[in-house]
Amino acid sequence: MLVSLCKTKIGRLRIIAFLEGISLILLLFIAMPLKYLFQYPRPVQLLGSVHGALFLLFIVNTLSTGIEQRWRFRTTTWKVLLACIIPFGTFYIDRQILRKQ
Repeated sequence: MLVSLCKTKIGRLRIIAFLEGISLILLLFIAMPLKYLFQYPRPVQLLGSVHGALFLLFIVNTLSTGIEQRWRFRTTTWKVLLACIIPFGTFYIDRQILRKQ
């Protein structure tokens, strides 16, 4: 399944969306408690950087995919972009828009 997703632009965007969502979960529920409950900030530094990179990668790939697929900005692209700002929105947008493309 993963190999078939890598073959299309939307498939790659779905993978990035999933990874971005997972990185947020790890950051919020593992790294942040380690930092604030156990004074161990290193996981936040590492996962924060990974999450930030995936966030930017998601934005760039969303715009690129939107152009290639000729998504109308007002109906599709802005919703996908908004998904990466709302916590766990990438999982929702995958189910509602990306999986159907």
